[in-house]
Amino acid sequence: MIKAFCCWSGGKDSALSLYRAQQDQQIEVTHLLNMLAEDGEHSRSHGIRAELLKTQASAIDIPIVQRKATARGAISGNTYEQEFKKVVLELKDTGVDAGIFGDIDLQVHRDWVERVCKEIEITPILLLWKGNREELITEFIDVGFKTIVVTTNANYLGKEWLGRQIDKEFVAELKALGNIDLCGEDGEFHTFVYDGPIFKHPVKFTVGEKVLKDNRWFLEIKKD
Repeated sequence: MIKAFCCWSGGKDSALSLYRAQQDQQIEVTHLLNMLAEDGEHSRSHGIRAELLKTQASAIDIPIVQRKATARGAISGNTYEQEFKKVVLELKDTGVDAGIFGDIDLQVHRDWVERVCKEIEITPILLLWKGNREELITEFIDVGFKTIVVTTNANYLGKEWLGRQIDKEFVAELKALGNIDLCGEDGEFHTFVYDGPIFKHPVKFTVGEKVLKDNRWFLEIKKD
């Protein structure tokens, strides 16, 4: 039996990765691992409140480990890497020997994951890698996940997309735009998953303001 943590953003790709892992009888997911921004109060890319992610993990019934990273920028930041290694080594001491990651095809991310995991002797598992975008998002919808858009890149999607449910109508509208990755793999949008097959019960939350920061739109959401 493989004991694994699941790298956790609170969004659809990590949720689908966890779902697929739970379908594999050879994998036991023991922890969710969430890296927070410098303030220690929000997730890095999705901007989701740390306390809401804890509520989400409770609804999934898997413990979440959260760690603040002080470096700005991409995952290659030294402080991010140091903190990531430190927390994974702590999990390794509990018997964890693998990590599940939700990357689809960004090679620079995979290279980083494989290098770092090799250095700390953890097996990386990328269950979505090279998956067809439309097939992945369709699977996500068809198995019953419920999610909303919480962040968009303003160069691609305006604030009117915030709060949208990810459903087949949403996918059709993205396809019609023609220049958007259907899974948002290039950062066009990020999501918050609040119900689905990995949940014991739905996550209750309230929606607040739409805020523009560093050319990204964020939807304020907090636990109900």
